[in-house]
Amino acid sequence: MTDKTRVHLFITGRVQGVLFRDYTKNAAKEFGVFGFVKNLLDGRVEIVCEGEKESVEKFLEWCKQGSPLSKVENAEVSFEDYKGEFKDFDVREFGF
Repeated sequence: MTDKTRVHLFITGRVQGVLFRDYTKNAAKEFGVFGFVKNLLDGRVEIVCEGEKESVEKFLEWCKQGSPLSKVENAEVSFEDYKGEFKDFDVREFGF
């Protein structure tokens, strides 16, 4: 049996206006993780994702590097209990 996990991230740096969310969605699909990414009004990006532990860890490493035009300065990471609530990976509108 494989382990599943959930991660909640807040990414800071130059991550808005540089297609970060679109690249994140593509990376999530590539790594086989599910959840969402959204811009926050304070300039950060929030990501919640779930999946196989190994896939989530690879996706997490990608998030720490970011998209070609972005400059990730910090990734605040919290591991949470897997809930299995996502069936896809979505780009969401601004949140608080």
